Amino acid sequence: MNEMFCESFGETGEGASYLNPRSKVNSVLLLFVVFGGFLIFGFSENIKGPAIPRMQADFRLDEGQLGVLLALNSLGYLVACTFTSALAGRIGIKATGVIAFASMAVSGVLMDVSASYPFLTGSYFLMYIGNGMLEIALAIMAARIFTRNTGTMMNLAHFFYGLSSIAAPLTAARLMGWHFAGGELGWRGMYLLMLSLSVLPIVPALPAKFPEPAHAKEERISLRRLAGDRIAWLIVLILSCGVVSELSVGSWLVNFLEKAYGWPTADASGMLSLFFLFFTLARLFLGPVTDKLGYARSIAIFAACSGCCSLAAIVIGEPGAILFAVAGAGIAPIYPTVMAIIAKRYPKGTDTAISFTVTLMGIASVAGNLFIGYLIDYIRNLFAREGSAESQILGLQAGYGFIALAALLCSAFCVYLIVLLRRRQERV
Repeated sequence: MNEMFCESFGETGEGASYLNPRSKVNSVLLLFVVFGGFLIFGFSENIKGPAIPRMQADFRLDEGQLGVLLALNSLGYLVACTFTSALAGRIGIKATGVIAFASMAVSGVLMDVSASYPFLTGSYFLMYIGNGMLEIALAIMAARIFTRNTGTMMNLAHFFYGLSSIAAPLTAARLMGWHFAGGELGWRGMYLLMLSLSVLPIVPALPAKFPEPAHAKEERISLRRLAGDRIAWLIVLILSCGVVSELSVGSWLVNFLEKAYGWPTADASGMLSLFFLFFTLARLFLGPVTDKLGYARSIAIFAACSGCCSLAAIVIGEPGAILFAVAGAGIAPIYPTVMAIIAKRYPKGTDTAISFTVTLMGIASVAGNLFIGYLIDYIRNLFAREGSAESQILGLQAGYGFIALAALLCSAFCVYLIVLLRRRQERV
């Protein structure tokens, strides 16, 4: 294992200039920053589920106000994705990462003292600015640090995100029920406590030496060149379809199982947890497979398997519901493996390429969830004369069918990428 980490840091190759025998301690510090950062990222994104109903009750928010709150969060995330790469180029990736962690910790303090809906919205907006900065910063760090076994190490890093995503809702719910200083900790104290953990990765980040870009600034690829590169847009499509399929499960699986099959909330939530379990284990164990098969080929195979599992679950019906969870194993490696493709394909502009791809992916993921909601309503209304229960099920099946289709499209775009690269005598 130690040998694999050493090779991943490129001690015998590209990374030798900054990872000499003295700096093995530095490599450990970098691992703490990246792996710890992904743990924090998973917690910060997934503790909101149990907290939102209590926040809504405390501020007496209607559904429209709640929708504005969540929409502004998505906007903050996308705004951060647009400037983080440029910021990293100007002040360095270490300073950018520290700012991202610090802004999340500060947002926790502000949420704890928020006394009005506008103040709460601003605090949440800041948290998602930090989240967006952190996602880009961690991707850039990982691309610079893991110069060998890139697919394995990218998937391992994202495994920590999956691990904290599983634990986050349960941890948040328990913390909110804690009694402290004569009162309940509640959602305010929970956010303060959980987001304060963002300070921890700053400790190893400060003494650590982060690798600089391998190429001079004037040699690096520009956004204009990326926008004119057909391969770059194909990578955007691959990642967007994969992420739409991945994130939509969290939004729609419980809803599907409750309304289509009449499952109780506990059982439906259990199936979602099982999906995340398959998802997390896949990131832990399938990373080496991506290095051996090739990144593009791996994505094509895994995405196709995920899409087929979801379609089969819909066709089989309730007895095949377990396949909804199994689909998580196929969709899990897509995001980190696409990051590995970007690092290999654009060594002279990895930071810019990651920012370009993730920003467009974020827009696509918002549009994807909106489309699924409207598709469900459209199909339900179209077949309303067939009976309310039947039309509801048809609408839900159509919506979840789109989630499966997104995974299959991800696979198809990846096959096309392989064909294009072979014509150019390239391979990823």
